[in-house]
Amino acid sequence: MKLLLDQNISRRIVNELQTPFPGTNQVQLLGLEHADDATIWRYARDNGFAIVTKDAGFQEMALLRGPPPKVIWLQCGNATNTAILHLLISRTQAIKDFLDSGEIVCLELS
Repeated sequence: MKLLLDQNISRRIVNELQTPFPGTNQVQLLGLEHADDATIWRYARDNGFAIVTKDAGFQEMALLRGPPPKVIWLQCGNATNTAILHLLISRTQAIKDFLDSGEIVCLELS
């Protein structure tokens, strides 16, 4: 259940997410900072990641293409790294349940 944080989510929270979501990474750390959404989508699909983003484009792709990957769409605006980290950690069980479900393609968190 590893997460791939989109460019709009700081790489600085990756280490704190390793306990609840081992293998979590961020696009910049993988050299994908200049990649388009389709490339990031393929990378996530091919490498077993769920995409975590604030970008509505990934939500739209999830609805059109279906999983994998699944998308966690953060609806928290210009939140601090601490607030985003707290949101993800506080919703760990909901995220795990979502990733285990076969039917839902996008989880919105706020």
